[in-house]
Formats: sequence, C-alpha cells, structure tokens
Amino acid sequence: MLSQSFFPQATTGHFRAIKAPLPNDDSNVVHHTGAVENSNDPQPDLSPQREAICGFFLTLVKQSSPDIVLSEFKNLFIHFFVVQTEPQKAFYKIITSGNEEEFKNTLKRTIYIILNNWIFRRDYKPAQALIELLGNAPVNCCTKSPNLNHLSTWIDNFIKTQDYQEIKLFVAKYDYQQKEHWKNNYTSYLLTSQYANSQNSLEQRQAAKVLSQQLQDKFKLDLAMYTAHSHPDAAQSQRTQNPTFLGDEALELIKKVVSKRSFFSYANLANIFIQQTHKLHYKYFKQSLIKYLFFSVSNQGLVNNLKTKLTEKLETIYQEYDEEVLNKPLLLKTCNRTIEWLTIPRNGEPSSLFIALASQGNPLTLAIILLKLILICPPTRTHLQICMANLIRYYEDYSQEECHWVIKFLEITKIILTIFTENVQYNLVSMEERNLNTSVQEQDECRIFSQQLERKKKYP
Repeated sequence: MLSQSFFPQATTGHFRAIKAPLPNDDSNVVHHTGAVENSNDPQPDLSPQREAICGFFLTLVKQSSPDIVLSEFKNLFIHFFVVQTEPQKAFYKIITSGNEEEFKNTLKRTIYIILNNWIFRRDYKPAQALIELLGNAPVNCCTKSPNLNHLSTWIDNFIKTQDYQEIKLFVAKYDYQQKEHWKNNYTSYLLTSQYANSQNSLEQRQAAKVLSQQLQDKFKLDLAMYTAHSHPDAAQSQRTQNPTFLGDEALELIKKVVSKRSFFSYANLANIFIQQTHKLHYKYFKQSLIKYLFFSVSNQGLVNNLKTKLTEKLETIYQEYDEEVLNKPLLLKTCNRTIEWLTIPRNGEPSSLFIALASQGNPLTLAIILLKLILICPPTRTHLQICMANLIRYYEDYSQEECHWVIKFLEITKIILTIFTENVQYNLVSMEERNLNTSVQEQDECRIFSQQLERKKKYP
C-alpha cells in the first residue's frame, strides 16, 4: 500500500497544543497594502502635492491617448518650465522644497500608475517610450534656474538607483532595439520579487503582477503552439518559433514527461500525500515528505546523496513544533525552506545541492522535486519564482555560454511547471497506434497535442 511505504506510523499519546506562533521569517504570500509612505518624511505637508500629481495622471491615463500622457509626463517631470495648472503648482512646491526623496516617491508612483494601466491593456510600446524618456533626460545641466538644476540632478540620481532598474524590467522583454540578454527570457520571475514585496507601493505591485502573469500566459500559449506545429508533417509556414533555449530538446523533454503519466501521476501522488498527512504530527510529516519527494525518482545513486542531505536539514528545521499537528502556515514555511535548500537561500549564494544537481546533468530531477513541492502547497510557487529570480541575478553577469547549465535548469523548470500546473493538458498520441511506453524510437513517431482545460485557481 502506498500509505505503508510513504508515511511512518505516528506513536499514540497526547500532544501539547501550539503555544507560540510560527516564526514570522519568510512568508512570501502577497499582502494587499497601499502605497508606501516615508515615516521619516521631514515635510509631511507635501503628501497633498504628491496625491494631486498622482491623481492627475491616474485620470489622464484612463481618459487620454498614450501620446498625450507621454507629453504631460515629459512637460512636468523632464522639462518643467511653467507653473499654471494644479499638477504644475504641486510639482513646483516639491521642487522648491529641496526634498529629493519626495520627488523620487512621486516620480516612481506616477510611473507605476501609468504602467499599470498600459500593461493591463497590453500597450507595451508607450511603456517603453516612457522609460526611454527618463533614460534620455538631460542630466547634470547647469542653468540659471536652481529648480531646473535640482530636477536635472535628481533625475540623474534616480536613474542610477535599483528603483529605476526595476522599472526597466517592465519593457526589457519588448526592447527589440537592444541585443536581448538571456535573463530577459525570465522577466516574469524577476517581476515576482516586486509584487511579493509588501514594502513596494500598491501601484508597483499591481503592475508587476499583471505583467508577470501576462508573460507566463504568453509562454504557455507559445509552448502549446510550438509543440502542436513541430511535427515532421507540418508545413514550414505552419511551424511556430521555439519559445525556449532548448532547441529540439524541448520536444523530447515534453514527450518524456508526458509519456510517463499513470495513476501515480504527480497530481494524484500529491493529492494522496495531502490526504494522508492531513493530521500528521510535524516530526512524522517531515519524514513523510522525504519519501514523497523521492518516490519514483530515477538516478538512485545521485538521489541517495541528495536524500541524505535533505533529511539532515529537515530533521533540524522548526524542531519546536515536532509534536504539533501540521497546519498550513507550517507547511508553507517548510516547503519554502526546502526550495531554498534546492536552489538559493535568501541573500545567499546558490546552494551546493543546486550546483550538484543542475551542473551535473540532472536538472530534470531537480525540476520534478520542485514541482512536487508546489503541488502539495501551491502558494509556495511565489517563493520558488523569487528563488529563480535570485539565481538569475546571481548569474546575470555571465554570458549565455558560461552559465548554460543554469539556463537549462530554468528552461526545464519553466516547461515542467507549465505542463503540470497550468490549464493546458498535453497528450502524446501515437500515429502508429503503438504503446507509448515501449521505446524512445517509437516516441519519436508520436505527436504532442495540447488541450485547454477550465482555468485553475492561479497562484500566487
């Protein structure tokens, strides 16, 4: 029986109730918050001016064309000359106050208000033009006007900040004038850090979440179209561009994982695990988790070493709750920690487990284990995407050739998550009516068909 091989028997007896809250150290669930205010703002009276400017652009972007919005933005933030309208009067007060932090907050929030609306409408070209306005703004100007000198210096300071780099992510995928960096293929992951950070403004988080989801949906559609039109009989005009860096290996990977579906599919296995650990005490849940993660995983030589190391880590995590019944917050935190051990810890370097698996030709094994974690705790997908973003940032200075093994892991994981967690079902159909599990050669003669299902609940 599956339950006998998966899960240890808990000892009988009474267990104490949880007396202390779980450590609040890592929950990456998106929290709904408003715009972040600077608690140390020396001039709180400037908030009405900020709200006046942001309110003006919120109304403008909903009612006017992108050209008008860009013109108003340029006239106010880039070439500020006259003081006539209410937004201009508000901006003038901010400039003359000498409060650079208030200027930065107003500028950033205005940008995200505009981007949020354009990205929701999939209007990417004006979004790119908006970013270019800032990047091409005159800086370090010496004029007779101290206010214009302030403005020039502040813009120059702003485009050197991480805030500006985060804004550039919103157009990186669509900036075709520059040679695309390999990391731009994973913009959806990089945006996750923005919408998962409760310290960012509501406008920034909304814009990041909408664009991240749009990019994931686009990849899902592109992958389905690519697999549908990549069979040998398809006309050249019908074939769709491969959305991955894997070449023909992408088709081989999909055929390989789809052909292994059975009663013990990853989804069914996850459901069984959830049911059988529902009221298990935490100590025994951790033991069960190891068995679940490595159930039916190939390459036992490598797996045994990985299994031993993960067991050692799980045995020591949150030991104060070993005798408590598993609950959702504890499940989330445990899955988040496990994902970090398998990828990259917070504010750290790639883990030894990640390097061992990904660099030694076993990225599929790692991707499947990560998939299993998400299937038993879907909200942890946000944390996985944050870890993927941290890996990308760690290796972004390397060329595509230098970190090809990292890119391969990212591509395989993206494909695996798309196949098994999205609302598209992939099926492998033999054109010769043969058994799909017989040989690789016969799988080569099969075609991949995809079918859109009723949309599942999205995570995050």
